[in-house]
Amino acid sequence: MAVDPEKLTSVHCLFHWADRIPDNVYLTQPYPDGRVEDITWAQAADQVCRMVAHLASLDLPERSHIAILGKNSAHWILADLAIWSSGHVSVPLYPTLNGDTAAYVLEHSEAKLLFLGKMDGTADGWNDIKDRIPNDLPIISLPLSPRDDTAKWMDVVAERAPVKPGLPAPDDLATIVYTSGSTGRPKGVMHSFRTMISVAEGLQQLFQVSPADRMLSYLPLAHVAERAAVETQSLYYGFHLYFANSLDTFQEDLQRARPTMFFSVPRLWMKFYLGVNAKLPPKKQKVLFKIPVLNRLVKKKVLKQLGLDHCRAAMTGAAPLSAEIISWYRNLGLELLEVYGMSENFGYSHANRPGQAKTGSVGVTNPGVEQRIGEGGEIEVRSPGQMLGYYKNDEKTKEDVTHDGFLKTGDMGEVDEQGYLRITGRVKDLFKTSKGKYVVPVPIENRFNHPMAEAVCVAGANQPQPCLMLLLSEEARMALDSGLDRTALEQELAQELETVNAECEAHEKVAFLVLVKEPWTMENGMLTPTMKIKRNVIEDFYNQKMETWFAQNQRVVWEF
Repeated sequence: MAVDPEKLTSVHCLFHWADRIPDNVYLTQPYPDGRVEDITWAQAADQVCRMVAHLASLDLPERSHIAILGKNSAHWILADLAIWSSGHVSVPLYPTLNGDTAAYVLEHSEAKLLFLGKMDGTADGWNDIKDRIPNDLPIISLPLSPRDDTAKWMDVVAERAPVKPGLPAPDDLATIVYTSGSTGRPKGVMHSFRTMISVAEGLQQLFQVSPADRMLSYLPLAHVAERAAVETQSLYYGFHLYFANSLDTFQEDLQRARPTMFFSVPRLWMKFYLGVNAKLPPKKQKVLFKIPVLNRLVKKKVLKQLGLDHCRAAMTGAAPLSAEIISWYRNLGLELLEVYGMSENFGYSHANRPGQAKTGSVGVTNPGVEQRIGEGGEIEVRSPGQMLGYYKNDEKTKEDVTHDGFLKTGDMGEVDEQGYLRITGRVKDLFKTSKGKYVVPVPIENRFNHPMAEAVCVAGANQPQPCLMLLLSEEARMALDSGLDRTALEQELAQELETVNAECEAHEKVAFLVLVKEPWTMENGMLTPTMKIKRNVIEDFYNQKMETWFAQNQRVVWEF
């Protein structure tokens, strides 16, 4: 695929737009005190050039690895650009990591410096991480950093004169992205500037991106999905990027941005859906949506309240989202498109096209991508965004990449006659019942849909039959506390379970469901930073209770 010669890397892109549209706002950052800062392309380039001067004065080894730790912010992006413009390699860390994993990443990546950004110890891992940062690791604090005893970004850029940086070569190592670690230690995925920028040109053929677009950045920038869909695209196409202040102000932040493109993960699409249902119950929706003229007004109002009334391209990825929820959004007038990718190919693999979506699939291959189904039904992909390999782990690289250059994704799938890919599960998620029969949990989980269910996990290794653990939404928990009829809810859930089991093979039929007490969060390790369930952690947590649950011989078991 052809990449604009003036935008060969993300650094080229920054200076391209600073020259072409210097006074256009690139980044909009809200602050806890209500202040909102706009940073133009010219100002962004100027701050980066001043930080380059400072980094040069530190006499770091060439091609040093420099870590970035913090929630999404305008200066997270600027720090990334400053690292690259200085000839170094960026190593992003998830802000929700526990201390042990953060310490591992800093040590394994051989980080020589840390940019410390937005952290507060409430919805992130700062309280656990802060004492695990090596004492001899130099730190530069970005705005909203919890440390005030380090060099500060704003002081540095105020004191340093800007220097013109060198431009990296496309095949230089740009970043090491550590996987979210759903199983075991995270792996360091190495990407060049070429593998990163290649996704932008390919996505242009799908969504017709332009400088007039707007996006809100709130999913972790340490993950390739946000790095590809938001950071790289905004730099390549020169559009306006907004940031969220906090979870409490998210709707306000979304209203400010009014994004024209919006990327989210299933857990958040589900939260939006449950939030609407709490204000406008599904039964009332069905009535209103059938009334001519009024139905259009109601749907438009719902989208406006979500902040998505200007959105022309809405994407979901990282985990499956049920067909029922996708259909609900499409019925509102928001064409929600499932996409598919991995850290190892910079999120660039498959997507449903606007006007050509097939529910239940992750779409067809993106431009320049090849696919095939390998041994055991495993999906194998060769992509322009494919990694250089795993950092300091050649053995794992050779294990995951075939001799002819295809990435073994670890996902199982099927390709239909039109080339649409359907994910049927994870190779490593399969488990055996005590009868020796294999169960693939993901398809069963995808079929379970109830408006009060936020997340589910099918388990039951070495048990007679599988069981399903269900986390109720926050709204449902509040309703129960306020006197919601438990018996009625229990009957609804039991009926949904029957509907799911009707499509299962005999050995896959779910024996019962458990309404779990403990919320599944990133903080307690049951969710990855991209809000996928950590199946092994959840299974380990509940494993000792399985025998008791089976012995109760009930269709619905309450933990609380």
